This record gives sequence, C-alpha cells and structure tokens, in this order.
Amino acid sequence: MTLPHPWAAPLDVIGAIAAHEPTADVVLRIARLARAGRLEAFAHAVLADRELDEATRAWVLELTSDQTVLLAAELYLERARQPN
Repeated sequence: MTLPHPWAAPLDVIGAIAAHEPTADVVLRIARLARAGRLEAFAHAVLADRELDEATRAWVLELTSDQTVLLAAELYLERARQPN
C-alpha cells in the first residue's frame, strides 16, 4: 500500500490505513512506540536493518515522520475497533 506523500490530506491517509488491516496493525504499533518516546530509537533500528528492502524501509520511516497523523490514526483505529 502506498501512502500519499507528503501528508497533504491526513483524513484520507487515516482512511486508507483503516481500510487495510495489516497496515492498521503496523501503524498502531508504531504509534505506541511514539507515545512511549521510543520512536527515534525505532527509526534508527529500521535504518540499520539490512534485511528490510528499501521500499519497506522508506514506508516505515514515512510513517514515523509525522507523529500528529500517527497518533490521530491510533485514536481513530482504536475507536473504530471498539464494539458498539
């Protein structure tokens, strides 16, 4: 899944994330790292991981680049997953 760059339309991005369950799971995990103050260390680990292909590395680093969208996506996804 290719996310728009730059994050010109955060709501569209969040909608695209929510529509793809594996992406939503990754975003939730990265958002939790951001809230825990561990996002910078995670980004360094991603950069250093030579087993990741360049496209995956770039995608994950793009996700880490905007904490506002990341945390908004987390809030949306968690609320959307709550039973009614």
